[in-house]
Amino acid sequence: MVEQKDGRRISVVLPARDEAATIGRIVAVVRDALVDRTGLVDEILVVDSRSRDATAEVARAAGATVVRQDGVLADLEPAHGKGEALWKGLAASSGDLVAAIDADLRDVEPDFVSGLLGPLLDDPDVAFVKGFYHRPLIGDGTVDVDGGGRVSELVARPLLNLAWPRLAGFVQPLAGEFAARRELLEAIPFATGYGVELGMLVDVLHRVGLDAMAQVDLGVRVHRHHDLQTLGRMSAQIQLAASTRLARQGVLTRSPEATTLVQFRRPSAPGPGGLDREVVETDVAVEERPPLREVRVRSQPVA
Repeated sequence: MVEQKDGRRISVVLPARDEAATIGRIVAVVRDALVDRTGLVDEILVVDSRSRDATAEVARAAGATVVRQDGVLADLEPAHGKGEALWKGLAASSGDLVAAIDADLRDVEPDFVSGLLGPLLDDPDVAFVKGFYHRPLIGDGTVDVDGGGRVSELVARPLLNLAWPRLAGFVQPLAGEFAARRELLEAIPFATGYGVELGMLVDVLHRVGLDAMAQVDLGVRVHRHHDLQTLGRMSAQIQLAASTRLARQGVLTRSPEATTLVQFRRPSAPGPGGLDREVVETDVAVEERPPLREVRVRSQPVA
């Protein structure tokens, strides 16, 4: 694989928010195996997405270059979410090939990165690679070996099968692990929230076609699990990202205007009249960052 680089640079980007517990080992594993020992990877870039813990310090100590999300393209109005961190990471990185992995992985191995890069280095017709894996759902003393990825199975997969059936073969459509050629990533928009993965799949499909897309088996992914209400907010953003793309394609007459998600939770103490439900309203609006190359063209001085 190092020989197949042929002078190209490779960057690994990790968007991270409050991941001090896991980011250090991920960076150390990738740096030891793929930077120091083999030279396959040229850059490990952690995008600190407004962490409240020591994520940046831990990542830097492990050998990563760390940038603040809001410090990249600082003249732009800040946006929020994982997609924003990925877009800023793309802007701040220098690789001709860019791989991204999530920062909450446990027991990560170097082949999480090298596996994603393999098809890009081996086949010039491949422009985008998505990872897939078994995702165990770990509870109190129980393990469901394929119980993770609940939002994928309940939201993303039905959406893709209905609206973009050519993408139905992707095992983990919401996987945070992917790699692509820079020219492709800079040519597509990025949803700034949790809709980034589904939006990216759809936009890549329309940009380069299915034959330029690949997926690789990365084995098993173990990571922390979100509570049900958080999964609900993620699901809403994924649906909004999908709706935006359906509107662009003329399938919908317009994008949804309502972006408030109403949820209910049990309060710590009964409310007036003994009510045991509390209303929670969250704005789940999904912003879209334009293709990065368009932003760079606009920012260049006029001769």
